[in-house]
Order: sequence, then C-alpha cells, then structure tokens
Amino acid sequence: MLFGCSDSRLAAEIIFDRGLGDLFVVRTAGHVAGTEVLGSIEFGVSVLKAPLVVVLGHDSCGAVAAACSALEDGRTPGGFVRDVVERVTPSVLAARAAGRETAEEILAEHIEHTVDLLLERSRGPAEAVAAGRLGMVGLSYRLADGSAQVVATRGLDAAVPTAS
Repeated sequence: MLFGCSDSRLAAEIIFDRGLGDLFVVRTAGHVAGTEVLGSIEFGVSVLKAPLVVVLGHDSCGAVAAACSALEDGRTPGGFVRDVVERVTPSVLAARAAGRETAEEILAEHIEHTVDLLLERSRGPAEAVAAGRLGMVGLSYRLADGSAQVVATRGLDAAVPTAS
C-alpha cells in the first residue's frame, strides 16, 4: 500500500515497477492525511491485509514549498489549498525548531511526521504495527535520478537506517 503525493511525477506503479491493480494507492497534495486518507489506509490494512504502508514524499513538493513560503511571508493561499498548506506547516515548524533548514531536511521531517500521524490517529494500523503484522516506511523520492531514501521506519523487523 502506498500513500503519496498527488504530483503526477510520482506514478507509484512506474516507480515501483508494478502493474495496474498491483498496489493500493492513496494520494493527496503534499501527502496530507485527513479522515478520507485514514479511512482508506485502514481499509487497506484491515480488509486487504496490506503488510506494508509506504509514505512517499518527493523533492520539489509544491505543498512543502507553499508551507515554507507562507511561514516566510505570512500569506497563505485561499480556498482548500490553505488547508493543505496548514497541514504541512507543523512539519516545517518542527524541522526548523530542530535546526533542519534545507528543503531536503524539511521534506524528511514532513514524511516522518506523516508516518507518525498515521499511527497516532488510526488505531487499526497502530495495532497492526504493534502486533508485528504491518510495517510502515517513509521514503523521500528524488525526481532527477529516480532514487529513494528511507527517512522513517515503524514496525519493521529488519533494522533500516533512518535519515539524520
């Protein structure tokens, strides 16, 4: 199961070399998680028995850039785009509070924040991780070369290094 950004450059089936129907995919701008996302992930974990949830972020993310810009100039977009920016803003603030200022570091913080938010807000996946039935991994995808860096893992038996 993949939860990622809705950016068209992140076609999950292409990135992971899978056919149509092979992955259960949920996508939103900036991979922000509202109730519809949580319900979709719960469905994938409880009904489809997905053993892994991947949170996929990417460099040059417009939602992350918009949140950074809103914090710098004090202006947020209107409409529901504002909601997306407001959901990314806590990650930007947390990164900056930890001295993480580069776009890559802020993105990594947002990916890790999303992984933790999914587990904090959704009991089904949290219980599956605690029982060893589910792993969650946060990946940061580089558009230029198609590589991905692990930035967060939860519930995986194998030790996987996280970004620092």
